[in-house]
Amino acid sequence: MRHPIDPKVDCVFKALLGAESNRDLLIHFLNAILGAELPRPITAVEIQNPYNEKEFLDDKLTVVDVKARDATGQMYQVEVQLLNHRDLPARILYGWADLYSAQIKEGESYRRLRPTYAIWLLGQTLLPDAPDYAHVFRMRDPHGRVFLDHGGIWLLELSKFAADAVETEQQRWLKFFTEAERLDADALPAWMQTQEMRRAMNTLKAFSEKEHAYHAYQARQNFLREQQSIQLEFDDLRAEVEQARADAEQERAAKEQERAAKEQERAAKEQERAAKEQERAAKEQAQADAEQERAAKEQERAAKEQARADAEQERAAKDEALAENERLKRLLADEPKPSDPETRS
Repeated sequence: MRHPIDPKVDCVFKALLGAESNRDLLIHFLNAILGAELPRPITAVEIQNPYNEKEFLDDKLTVVDVKARDATGQMYQVEVQLLNHRDLPARILYGWADLYSAQIKEGESYRRLRPTYAIWLLGQTLLPDAPDYAHVFRMRDPHGRVFLDHGGIWLLELSKFAADAVETEQQRWLKFFTEAERLDADALPAWMQTQEMRRAMNTLKAFSEKEHAYHAYQARQNFLREQQSIQLEFDDLRAEVEQARADAEQERAAKEQERAAKEQERAAKEQERAAKEQERAAKEQAQADAEQERAAKEQERAAKEQARADAEQERAAKDEALAENERLKRLLADEPKPSDPETRS
């Protein structure tokens, strides 16, 4: 080829899988990617939005995905996305839902809805925590039970794909999308020696050989580079905003921690003051108890002293009564009797 052509550039991708002349390539691609997920292989499709070379050359190609319907009515969407952005997962899901719901019009039965399959080739890693390059999303519960078997979303992260030896047609297509730009059309490797791959390479060669097509391709590439620059600048700006937000949050957390530390210190001091107050109260209570004990002992001593005094007084009264008895006895002993002569005279 005169010029290297990247099949992931949207206009080339649309010509590759969305042109009426390449309908067989689209069928082969769909069968290669979806494989055993389909109830039966696809044999025919109707492209809903076919590639228009005139629109491409006039730089009016705005719809770059490929939509098709097979003979059973099943719907397919194929799109390439070179740059990730924050809302890409929502956009992918919305695209599937829009294609699925567009099958019926107002008043028509839900029975007209057919399985819908969305296939996205991603130039950048979207799911960094998942090591595999292929991801299938379908409506299932945590036990793996399918709610309604009506297709799903297939994500293929080209940034993770690496295969030296091609073992499946899916790998062949993904290897084509990742390496075709560096291939020599006149000396294709063994894994490219199939009818489909040679036709795909001819599509790239047409962009390379036709001067006007190549200039339009370059213009599209420049547009994508500008979009990438804008996206990177936006990502940098968003990173700065997020960093500033993180710094502010960290500062707020530090102030909150400092306030909590001061509050803890105040509480500790308050607790210490309460402990001292409790200790003082305990000492006063102990002093009051000691004073009460002393008073009780003093009262007990006074009671004993009173009892001793009462006993002494009682003893003195008894001694006085005994002395009186003795005096009376002596008086009686000294009084003369009536028979005594001295008494009669």
